[in-house]
Amino acid sequence: MTRILIADDEPQIRRFLRISLTSQGYDIVEAADGAAALALAATESPELVILDLGLPDKDGQQVLKDLRDFYKGPVVVLSVRRTETEKITALDNGANDYVTKPFGIQELLARVRGLLRTFGNIEAPAAVFDDGTLRVDLGQRKVTLDGRDVRLSRKEFDLLRILMLEAGRLVTQQQLLRELWGPSHADDSHYLRILMAKLRAKLHDEASNPRYLETEPGVGYRFLLALHEEG
Repeated sequence: MTRILIADDEPQIRRFLRISLTSQGYDIVEAADGAAALALAATESPELVILDLGLPDKDGQQVLKDLRDFYKGPVVVLSVRRTETEKITALDNGANDYVTKPFGIQELLARVRGLLRTFGNIEAPAAVFDDGTLRVDLGQRKVTLDGRDVRLSRKEFDLLRILMLEAGRLVTQQQLLRELWGPSHADDSHYLRILMAKLRAKLHDEASNPRYLETEPGVGYRFLLALHEEG
C-alpha cells in the first residue's frame, strides 16, 4: 500500500485524516511534532507527507526545510495560516501543495491522488537483475523473490537501486546517506542501519552470510552480483 505520513499535533485531525485515507487504501504513519515527523520520514519512507505548520516543537516551515534536505516525495502543507506570504514561503521551502484548514476531505484526497500520480511517473534506469531467485527491475520498480512480489518502500528501493547500479563496488555509508537523505545527514548512520535491516529482511538476506548485500563494518555496503541491461 502507498504510505502517507501525517504530521499534525491535533489528535482529532490525525484521526480524521487516518480514517479518511485508510478508507481509500493508504497506509498511514503519524507524528505529533516536528522531530517525530523528520524521523519517520527518514525511516518509514512515505510516498507522501501531509504537514501541519503549527507543530509544538518547531515551526512547520523549518520542518519543511529540514525535510527537503533528504525527502524527495510530495509534501502537502495543511495549515490554518491563510496569508499569501505564508503560502509562498511554504512553496519556496519545498511544499508541492497548500491546503488551508478547515478543508474538504474530497478536495484533499483529489490533491493527494494528483501528486501521487505525478511523482509515480518518474522513471528509473532500465536495468534488471535476475538470478532465478531474486528479480529486480529498476525501470518498473518491481521486485520479486521466488516469483512472489516484494513490497519495498520508496527509500528501501532507492537504497537497493544505488547499490545495484554500483554492483561489486563498495559504497560508503556517507555516500548512501547523502544520496538518500541529503548532505546534512551524512553522519546519521543509524538511519541507514535501520533501512538496511528492513531491506535485508524483505530479501531474506542474512548479514552474517550474505547472498546479495554485503556489509563492510564501519565503511559501507556492496551489492555482490551484477546487473544486465534488458532489451
